[in-house]
Amino acid sequence: MAISTGSSASASDAPARGAGVWFDLLDPSAETVADVEARTGLRVPSRAALSEVESSSRLRRVKTGLSLSTPMITFERADSQLLPLGFMLTKDHLVTIRFHDLRAFDHARTRIDDGEGGDPGEILLVILEELVDSLADALEEMAADLDSLSSRIFDFDVRGPHARRMEDPPPRRRDLALRRILRGISRRGKVLGKVRASLLGLERIVPFVASACEGLELADDGRYETLKRDIESLDEFETRLAENVQFLLDAALGLINIEQNNVFRVLTVVSVVGVPPTLIASMYGMNFKYMPELEWTYGYPYALGLILISAIIPIVYFRIRGWF
Repeated sequence: MAISTGSSASASDAPARGAGVWFDLLDPSAETVADVEARTGLRVPSRAALSEVESSSRLRRVKTGLSLSTPMITFERADSQLLPLGFMLTKDHLVTIRFHDLRAFDHARTRIDDGEGGDPGEILLVILEELVDSLADALEEMAADLDSLSSRIFDFDVRGPHARRMEDPPPRRRDLALRRILRGISRRGKVLGKVRASLLGLERIVPFVASACEGLELADDGRYETLKRDIESLDEFETRLAENVQFLLDAALGLINIEQNNVFRVLTVVSVVGVPPTLIASMYGMNFKYMPELEWTYGYPYALGLILISAIIPIVYFRIRGWF
């Protein structure tokens, strides 16, 4: 019941079964677009037209049916993109225009080959259901990733009670680990934003198509209402995940602030330890004629001892206070 065409294929290459019902255009060439337009009598929108953001451009009634478009995430974990996805729906034809591979279309094609989807409206419903299911899977994977990130953040500096100081990782490795955590949070935050945009587009399409089913003589057995509730629940789930991302970002930034405070604390201890020896050395370096220690046999070791003791006392004090 599906006709698949692409930039290097023609609509005439499609299987005969269900020919002329669903035309799936994957980054189509000009020749493919012209062929489908001749078969359906529809004007296939360009990529630029599908990318327009105003609602009046994404949800339109055309002379014989509906013109729909929405941004859709590519679901690729490494480098997910937000590309336009278009639908042209009439009572006789469904034309889908996309510019990236989507697993939802493969699953929808399998369901249709198994006997689901009697008319273009039902085929569109199957595709929308698979798209929503793909978004749900993406959000579930995101929840697992955020849980793993949470463990990395809150267990970042956990050591046993008998851990030695020398077991601390060097600052460079700690900085690298924190940068990786921040990159992971930002990457998942961007993906969540793209998932939200995809959900918003589907959330607008579903009621629009449901309200037009009667006029287009398409079946509406209540599945659109179920699909609408599914999208609303995913929208709430995405909102909670977005709040979790913000919470983890705040926690990571707090951890970075603690690391910076540790550095400043060490610098403070070093500067305080250096003040008393400097004071003693400067005092005995003054060029006065009468200084009793100048003619004393043990005056030089005495001054060195004072310098050493004045440096040790602050170190012991800060050590007792637990500064390092």
